[in-house]
Amino acid sequence: MSENLVNYSVADGVAHIELNRPAVSNSIDLPTALALDAAVEAAGADDAVRAVLLTGAGKRFCAGGDVASMVAAEDQAAFLLELAEALDLAARKLDGLAKPVVCAVQGAVAGAGNSVMLAADVIVAAASTKFVIAYPGVGLTPDIGASWLLPRAVGQVRALEYALTGKQLTAAEAREWGLVTTVVDDEVVIDEARVLAVKLAAGPVFALGQARKLIRGSWEKTREQAGADEARTIAEAVQTEDAQQRLAAFTKK
Repeated sequence: MSENLVNYSVADGVAHIELNRPAVSNSIDLPTALALDAAVEAAGADDAVRAVLLTGAGKRFCAGGDVASMVAAEDQAAFLLELAEALDLAARKLDGLAKPVVCAVQGAVAGAGNSVMLAADVIVAAASTKFVIAYPGVGLTPDIGASWLLPRAVGQVRALEYALTGKQLTAAEAREWGLVTTVVDDEVVIDEARVLAVKLAAGPVFALGQARKLIRGSWEKTREQAGADEARTIAEAVQTEDAQQRLAAFTKK
């Protein structure tokens, strides 16, 4: 992966994936989408990684797709199709990890940045962050799963207001809507998210990872299917070393 576009490091059981195009508000062009995909693949394949921290370098988390690269493309339709499919694949891989994902956002979250953010389980927002869907401003439509993710996060009525009116949300409003988990002071947003990621990494990784998969995948299942998946998963979970140690400790209380 290109460390110039997406930085990747592992410490304390946490894979830190950082979008690294601060000069253009971490907008995502095709090489960046591919680099993000590679970083997510690395985090998923490494047994030493027990949680993931997703951030954006500089003043803004992510401005969405790189409009300049879209405008410069000789065949704009073909380019947008390739970019949208590549970034959607990376976002779906992040969504599907069997490891908890924490995201820290600051400055601005726009366009596809919303979808990348919503691939995380816990989202820590700096108090001054602004959120906007952005697509109508350039005459484009939602991509990277935004039409699927947003109504599940905030409800259909609010998702439509957000998508159609160009409404800009403050961090406090995003918290009220259910778009982010918590809001903290600007200067501590990365540190707070990192502390949370390290705490999750120290937890029962199989249980946490499977819990995220069960909950995030439940929208596509019937109640019966969800219950059956839960039964199989808890039977597998009880066999893990984490569960055995914690069950034994619990019975000694």
